[in-house]
Amino acid sequence: MGVIARLKEDIESIYHRDPAARSAFEILVNYPGMHAIWLHRISHKLWKRDWRLTARCLSTFSRWLTGVEIHPGATIGHRFFIDHGMGVVIGETAEIGDDCTLYHGVTLGGTTWQAGKRHPTLANNVVVGAGAKILGPITMHDGARVGSNSVVVKDVPKDTTVVGIPGRVVASPSPSPSPSPQSKEKTERRSAMAKKYGFDAYAVSPDNPDPVANAIGQMLDHMHLMDSKVQELCQAIQGLGGNVCTEKLPELDMGEFNDAEKAAADKRQNAIDEFDPSI
Repeated sequence: MGVIARLKEDIESIYHRDPAARSAFEILVNYPGMHAIWLHRISHKLWKRDWRLTARCLSTFSRWLTGVEIHPGATIGHRFFIDHGMGVVIGETAEIGDDCTLYHGVTLGGTTWQAGKRHPTLANNVVVGAGAKILGPITMHDGARVGSNSVVVKDVPKDTTVVGIPGRVVASPSPSPSPSPQSKEKTERRSAMAKKYGFDAYAVSPDNPDPVANAIGQMLDHMHLMDSKVQELCQAIQGLGGNVCTEKLPELDMGEFNDAEKAAADKRQNAIDEFDPSI
């Protein structure tokens, strides 16, 4: 592909991904991420021809000019878009496929001083949110998404969204694997306890990323243990002729709390379904 055709391709990809872009001239003069990519293509060619010092000097100039640091040894595919650009760092052995998007503050970094492959590989159509760090010789497979400010240190499967520190999967294209018997038993036990006490534990499961839901789940586990111990004590006393534990536990009126928790659970699920790493 010729230089002019490649420039047109870059401009068209920005039009496609950035609604703020209004004209080709505006893109040409006001998108430092694109300037950084153009300068990297030159420095990468110099690097391949063993003009290493010249390539590094051009890379340093590009960092000063655009705020984007791309090592000349990094390999970058077609239609790569760096939005805003400032603070992006791409290491020497990083590999980036076609149609990938990085937002400001992203780091594709290494985790070792040993020579060799030490930076991430991004396949096609990968999107990395602002401030995210992808570290080590891991692979982001086709269509992977990384949430803003996440730290990813393990491979990310195809068409999967990860968020958090360390990054964990919050959205997957296919149903998650069947839970283990222990996990299923725990979830069912928590649901039964919640129903017993008049509380509907929305989204309370062992792998739920919401800290409040996890805390409620642990409380339900503790209540289940206490109930079991009290029941054993009652049976022992009844066996000795006592007359205890004859009244049924009253149900709690949690109407407003139930509604609020259900609304919060629905909001969390909608946020996952509509997740956009660019925010």
